[in-house]
Amino acid sequence: MLSDADYSGNGSGARRARKRSSGESSGDGQTLRSSGRQSTTRVKRSNNPPPGQSKRKATETEEEDEQAEKKYRKCEKAGCSAIYPVCFASASDRCAKNGYTSRWYHLSCGEHFCNECFDHYYRSHKDGYETFASWRKVWTSNGKSEPSLKAFMADQQLPFWVQCTKPDCRKWRQLTKEIQLTASLAAAYRCGMKVNNVKIEGPDQCSQPEDLRVAEVSESWWHSMLILPPLLKESLAGAFLSAYYPDCVGMSPSGSPCNVSMTELRAEPCRAVQPQIPGLCPYFQPFYQPNECGKALCVRPDMMELDELYEFPEFSRDPTMYLALRNLILASWHKNCKEVLTAEKCAQHIIVRGLVRVCCVQELDRVLHFMTRKGLINTGVLAVKQPLLPERYRSKKVIVIGAGAAGLAAARQLQNFGTQVVLLEARDRIGGRVWDDGSLGVTVGRGAQIVNGCVNNPIALMCEQMGIRMHKLGERCDLFQEGGRATDPAIDKRMDFHFNAILDVVSDWRNDKSQSQDSPLGEKVQEIKKNFLQESGMQFSDLEEKVLQFHLSNLEFACGSTLDQVSARFWDHNEFFAQFSGDHTLLTKGYSVLLHKLAEGLDIRTNCPVQAIDYSADAVKVTSSNGSQWTAQKVLVTVPLTLLQKNAIRFNPPLPERKLKAIHSLGAGIIEKIALQFPNRFWDSKIQGADYFGHIPPCPEKRGMFSVFYDLDPQGKQAVLMSIMSGDAVSAVGDLEDSEVVDECLKVLQELFTDQEVPDPLNYFVTRWSKDVWAQMSYSFVKTGGSGEAYDILAEDVQGKVFFAGEATNRHFPQTVTGAYLSGVREASKMAAV
Repeated sequence: MLSDADYSGNGSGARRARKRSSGESSGDGQTLRSSGRQSTTRVKRSNNPPPGQSKRKATETEEEDEQAEKKYRKCEKAGCSAIYPVCFASASDRCAKNGYTSRWYHLSCGEHFCNECFDHYYRSHKDGYETFASWRKVWTSNGKSEPSLKAFMADQQLPFWVQCTKPDCRKWRQLTKEIQLTASLAAAYRCGMKVNNVKIEGPDQCSQPEDLRVAEVSESWWHSMLILPPLLKESLAGAFLSAYYPDCVGMSPSGSPCNVSMTELRAEPCRAVQPQIPGLCPYFQPFYQPNECGKALCVRPDMMELDELYEFPEFSRDPTMYLALRNLILASWHKNCKEVLTAEKCAQHIIVRGLVRVCCVQELDRVLHFMTRKGLINTGVLAVKQPLLPERYRSKKVIVIGAGAAGLAAARQLQNFGTQVVLLEARDRIGGRVWDDGSLGVTVGRGAQIVNGCVNNPIALMCEQMGIRMHKLGERCDLFQEGGRATDPAIDKRMDFHFNAILDVVSDWRNDKSQSQDSPLGEKVQEIKKNFLQESGMQFSDLEEKVLQFHLSNLEFACGSTLDQVSARFWDHNEFFAQFSGDHTLLTKGYSVLLHKLAEGLDIRTNCPVQAIDYSADAVKVTSSNGSQWTAQKVLVTVPLTLLQKNAIRFNPPLPERKLKAIHSLGAGIIEKIALQFPNRFWDSKIQGADYFGHIPPCPEKRGMFSVFYDLDPQGKQAVLMSIMSGDAVSAVGDLEDSEVVDECLKVLQELFTDQEVPDPLNYFVTRWSKDVWAQMSYSFVKTGGSGEAYDILAEDVQGKVFFAGEATNRHFPQTVTGAYLSGVREASKMAAV
């Protein structure tokens, strides 16, 4: 293909053609104009000349035909539909208009400029050269792509196109060259309206026919004939992506200045600074910054994800248009997540010259629907008035079993998509393993209450939507020994180093390909510790050993089990995937307020324990324990792992052997909580405002027994402490009465606060998740001999009719409310796609 600099025409030929066509209309400003796809037939004169003049007349006819052909020149772009191109630029006094030029430059099938206008900007002695040179300087300083003259014409000279906002019109109109398109103009435009006191259309307004070129844009071949991809001006994504070359992320370098020079970025390859955007929640970081990686729910703004490539294969060769639209949509959503993001709201921010704007707006619907279905936008606690997806994405009816975080997330998504959903819950309440208690004066989660990593976390999104503030947990955690002494931070730091070094050796062991046998994590930890002490000749002091036991109790808390049941190979399998970063926070109002908001408007049937699922026919039949039955096209099962392991629901036909094996390869972890309300904050003088403090176990047998105490109102007046029982401590308190567990806890507090009087609690509760008939667990873990792949197998649907969600189906984010919620969003997307 010839570059813009190639110049094959000669000046005199161009001048002769211009002179011949000087009396013809250029066609500028006409509402209706053909693209040239329909050919015009010239009819030769056929009356026979007198015999004596035959030879002379034949020669004259050939010359006339030759002259007629010189009046026109086709576009040289192979496949271009424009037989008689028209120059859109009209920059040169000698512009060919719709006449002859020695060469037409192609931008799209309906947009060309002539060789004379090329010369006007490209030749240094011409009047337009300075304009082009100034633009090229800006483009080069900000962008990465070639500052060609074609890029200049597309970026600066093509006219804008705008769509009438009247619902019964929606026709596209070409603006005159002097009118700049803005988001406000695009949002308000009506056929015939005046802009800058210039009337754009004729007096008939919407009755005027649409330019014929617009219809061609919808053709499948049109996009492939674009010479340059669209680069948006003033994109809302610009504030998020100031560290990127604009043209690598779908934005114009002339209208999107790069605030951070690429020289700086190359000099500091490890820098990944998030831009500060006024009014934006700091936890919203949807785009990776250059040189940044490993952040959950984050996308590369300059690259398509695998599922995007699968959905939009036509953009695989040049993803610029897709990236421009996707980045704009993500930025728009995160700037206002409290309202449904529609195509109309996004379209007004697509500022790009030429017919390609029509193409972008048409593609916007597909991209918006895809991102909505995937739960990237229009998600959370939004309640919608109109279905978010077209009819083809909606199942006729879906039954969701379980009204925990996963079930509620899926039901909310599906209902927003336009699907009829019935949610069946065995309990007399919603929430599942989220259960908040307000009896102690503050909200205390009997189940989950902490958000681990808020950046891009959907829990943070829902809090933003509801105007709920989370309490950021501090990092300080003083460790106290029984007897009241505070542990030297240096000892804690040293033993934390040894603890992590042991886990690093476990990681090295599992990476050894010759070691294929799994081992219990507790056994492997003791083996590595023993070998280290023997080889180094070191010996831990009694206090150091107790501090190590404290860290091991935290590991058991994280796993939800004693370490002798946990796989050494796969105990932290999810760490291989990007995790949520940023602040750890306490939901002071609890998770329940979010889940109840999700549940608003849903058809939820409580006290309906499901007993059987029959998917042997086309429709799935669900039967409850009281004999009630429901049928649907699809069923989503979100019950806890334990209930699947104990066959609480009968499946017909039975679940595949592969899925059953995965179900039993995971463990059902248990932790318990105790919360106590006191008449005063006796710990304040010693803890000094920290959010929590640690309890060093007096011996290994006491590990996990009230290892950490959380102050649930550290900046307030309420005196409420909550603590955890994990590992062997769970079974140790299993047969005790609640009052006996409280007595044990008070003994520990009295040992930790020997200088203070520890009063009797005014109120308290002790959880019993292990005995909860509809849970029987806290969260899952990988048992010895199991694999992290089991989470993915649990997530597989059966025959496209029975789907599964819950924290135990989320390999990336297990054990968390976030993971459960996202699994529900994932399954809603799958059900909409099937």
